[in-house]
Amino acid sequence: MRAASRPGPWKRGLVPAALALLLGLFMLLHVKIPNRRIGNLGSLVETFLPWFGLFIPVLLAGALWRRSASAVVALLLPVVVWLNLFGGLLGDKSHPGSDLTVAEQNVNANNPDPAGTARDLAASGADVLALVELTPQATGTYEKELAKAYPHHTVQGTVGLWSKLPLSGTQPIDIMDYGPLADTMPVDKKTASNRALRTTVAMDHGPLTVYVAHLGSVRVNPKAGFWTTSRDMGVQVLGKAIAAGPSKRVVLLGDLNGTMDDRAFADITSQMHSTQDAAGDGFGFTWPARFPVARIDQILVRGVEPDSSWVLPANGSDHLPVAAGISW
Repeated sequence: MRAASRPGPWKRGLVPAALALLLGLFMLLHVKIPNRRIGNLGSLVETFLPWFGLFIPVLLAGALWRRSASAVVALLLPVVVWLNLFGGLLGDKSHPGSDLTVAEQNVNANNPDPAGTARDLAASGADVLALVELTPQATGTYEKELAKAYPHHTVQGTVGLWSKLPLSGTQPIDIMDYGPLADTMPVDKKTASNRALRTTVAMDHGPLTVYVAHLGSVRVNPKAGFWTTSRDMGVQVLGKAIAAGPSKRVVLLGDLNGTMDDRAFADITSQMHSTQDAAGDGFGFTWPARFPVARIDQILVRGVEPDSSWVLPANGSDHLPVAAGISW
């Protein structure tokens, strides 16, 4: 009598089945999650969107424990959605050969060993190296340690670029929008806040415009939710600067404090694409260095082809360095 009254496999585990469907719809419709009205919830979800796939094996375990056929079938939705979103990152899309190797790292203002970090970066073999979060105290150390490998360099505020090839036309980019106060802002104060630059690298194939940027930090707190005001303002200014530039071949290197899945970066991703997405192997998470959970250090390109993209080993900073090989 008890066996006869027990629900069949299609009627058992309706709760895990419902949760599986909700998970799939959540990932599928993430662009519909409200942003501005609910503390940038959409951006927060999109920053960590790949990690929602971890719920799939948890729900699968629940479905198997309940011996629920309906829950197992329902899991097909989140599996298909996750693979559609991120399946392309699981394979190695790199191929040998490149005209130029570029690298970038947030070297951490509190780095206890900037000399060691500089030596590790020089050993990477990158032709062009961008560093952000430079401090006046550490900049001299980087200049000294990188001078032999990189005869050309420029530092603007807290960002810098070291190159084996000549640089020209370097300009700071003020990615902080001061609004009506811009004309009255003291020059020394604006210079001290410089977090982006543009320069031109001279190559046999022609000039390459390189942008280096360190966008504003983001915060999560109970009152403001996911606070991204400074970063998002920088995205808009930087996106306009790149769009207005006459160069056809452009590379953006920097700590953008966000992932390229985040809708807030539309002003940049609409005109450039990530080397990790196009030619990487895996997700390429960069922060925090001890246990990376997000790729917030980016290399984006326009007008050149990414051949490979990878993450370099930890070297004393709280961010991992990233590198990419590009070709004309």
